[in-house]
Order: sequence, then C-alpha cells, then structure tokens
Amino acid sequence: MSTQFRNAVHALPQKIASLDHLRAFAIFFVFYYHYRIFPHPEWLDTPARFGWTGVDLFFVLSGYLIAGQLFREVADTGTVKLKPFYIKRFFRIIPPYLLVLTLYFFLPVFREKEMLPPLWKFLTFTQNFGLNLKTHGTFSHAWSLCVEEQFYILFPCLLSLLLYVKAGRKAFWLIPVLFAGGFLCRWSIYTWQVAPAGDDPNFWVIWYRAIYYPVYNRLDGLLAGVAIAALFQFRPLAKEWVNRYANGLFIAGVVLLTATWFVTENSFSPVSTVYGFPLVSAGYGAIVAAAVCPRCWLYRIQSRVTTLIAALSYAIYLSHKGVIHVTQDLLGGLGMAKNSGWMMFCCTITCILAAWLVRLLIEKPALKIRDRVLGGGGVALGTPSSQQKAA
Repeated sequence: MSTQFRNAVHALPQKIASLDHLRAFAIFFVFYYHYRIFPHPEWLDTPARFGWTGVDLFFVLSGYLIAGQLFREVADTGTVKLKPFYIKRFFRIIPPYLLVLTLYFFLPVFREKEMLPPLWKFLTFTQNFGLNLKTHGTFSHAWSLCVEEQFYILFPCLLSLLLYVKAGRKAFWLIPVLFAGGFLCRWSIYTWQVAPAGDDPNFWVIWYRAIYYPVYNRLDGLLAGVAIAALFQFRPLAKEWVNRYANGLFIAGVVLLTATWFVTENSFSPVSTVYGFPLVSAGYGAIVAAAVCPRCWLYRIQSRVTTLIAALSYAIYLSHKGVIHVTQDLLGGLGMAKNSGWMMFCCTITCILAAWLVRLLIEKPALKIRDRVLGGGGVALGTPSSQQKAA
C-alpha cells in the first residue's frame, strides 16, 4: 500500500460526508416513489418510477457499515461482542419504531390505508413474510426494516460461528454462494409460484408477497455491502485500487443503474425478477465503494443539508406515509389541490418537521439511555454521527 494512501486512510474523518449525500438521496428517492400512491402531479411518475431502488441503496449502506464495524472488531480483538452490538441496535431502532407503530394502531387518522397486518408481525419483525398489499397495505414499508432486523440478528451470530470453527478466509466464499442462491431462489419461486398466476387479476399482489418482500430474495444489497467491507478490511490493496479509480467506478455504477432502469421497466417480468435486484445492488455497490474513498468527487463535498437529512432519514422513512396522508387531508380540506406541486412541497416539509420532532423527542433521549447502559461506551453502530444507518 502506498504511503500516501495509507496516510489518507488513517486521516479519514469519523464521519464520511459522502455517505450522508447517498443517504439523503436514498430517502428522497424512496419518499417520492411512495408519494405516487397518493394524489400527485402527473410529471412525478416517470422520474420517481425507479425510486424503489432507494431501499436497495439503504441495504448496501447498511451491509457495508455494520459489517465494516464488526470486521474491524474481529481484526482488532479476534472476537465479536454480541451484547453491546444488540444493545446499540435496540436503542437506535426500536424507540422511534414503537412510536410510529403506536400512532398507526391507536390513531386511525394516521393510516394511509384501511387495514394493518397483525401487531405481532410488527413486534416480531416478520411482517415481510406473507404480506398482502391489497388487504393489509398500511405501514407496508416496514417490510425493509424487517429485512434489516433479520440481518442484524443473524449476521453477527453467523460471524461468531465462523470465528468459533476457525473458518478464516474460506468464509468469504459464503458471499458469492449466497449471492448465487438469490438468483436460484427468485427463479424457482417465480417459475413455480408466480408465473402460474399470470392471468390472475391479483398477479401483482402475488409477486410482491412471494418475490419482493421476503428476506431470502432481497439479500443482494446487504451482501454487496458486506463484500465491500470485507475487501476493504482484509484486502487493503483492493481499497487502494478502488481509491485510485474511484471516479471511474462511480461512473460505472451510474451507467449500470441506468441500464437497470430499462431492464426493470416491467418489474413483474421474469428477467426483472431474477436479475433486477442484483444489478441494482451491483450498481449501488460500485457507487458506495467509490464514495468512501478520498479521491472520489463526492467524498470532498460538504453539505449541512444532506447531513441533516441523513440524520432524519430513519424517522422520515418510518413516518412519511402517515404524515403525507394527514397533511393532504388537512390542506385538502382548506382548498389546496391534493395533486398539485404545492401540496407535494408542503408534504415534504411536514415530513421533515415530523422526523425532526421524532429525533429530538425520541431518538436523542434513547441514545443517551444507550450510552448510560453501556457505561458511556461511545457512539453506537449506525448512528448518524459516525455512520448512516440504513432504514
């Protein structure tokens, strides 16, 4: 490794601004994708159509950040401390989640649709299994939080097991094996369960339930993030190479995502189903890998706006559908057209303000309690001050 690059790595700030930019982009991409289920300006449909991929960017970020922390711990101590990890995850994720869940179950006016899945599915983070959008579409976006929680629970345990059996470098092969398994899993489910329902008017409901939501079909982004973290931690020359060509790799990621836009134009097609998710994850993976390197153009940009949005993004993600619904009802009652650009602007502002209140009243006090529980043990995994937690 060159002395210049080694010094740059050691000089990296604890907080990487480029990840704030990506996180802010991801939350707004998802936000406006979901905004289309409400009355909205017609022009929004085309640019926001690809917004579902914002969740995959969150997955890549989450896989990279969480795995990176755990891999550094392994490199320094040879072990994974599970108790502090789960305590940090609990106080970062659960308090705001329970607040929004309480609003949905005890304040019906907050619901963007009619029916909620059973409460136990939300409390056990299993809502993403068997979710029927047509009958239980309220707070449906919590499915991605379920995927991440399942990852947070299983990945550290798997890493500990691999350390216990001394799998060493051989464990890296689990990543391409699991990645290939995703192809096989989606192809099998589509062939035997989804395709036979092609004439069913509820085909889209079946596709979402069988393909889009289950964790075993959506590991691509998380695995991409884990792979980047593994390469950068255990193969320093790989990170030096990425740093050297960071801008080219960033452009390659954008080109790949552009191509994927056309591949996934019909989301329910077999090609999109089998290949769309890994292509999206590979594109965002290239962008994330480039963005954390000092030579990347995005790395050098500082922005208080994206820092703020990154800090609020988890609360925005949790609450935005309910807040949009309430805002449109209130302002619509005052005569503002629900499908107007002004309404969309107002909904954006109210969602940011609501998230700011959640952060001020719930997230920050919870993080202070976390620090007391851990004995002042520093910054939690995934908090915006050190990393950007993927929602």
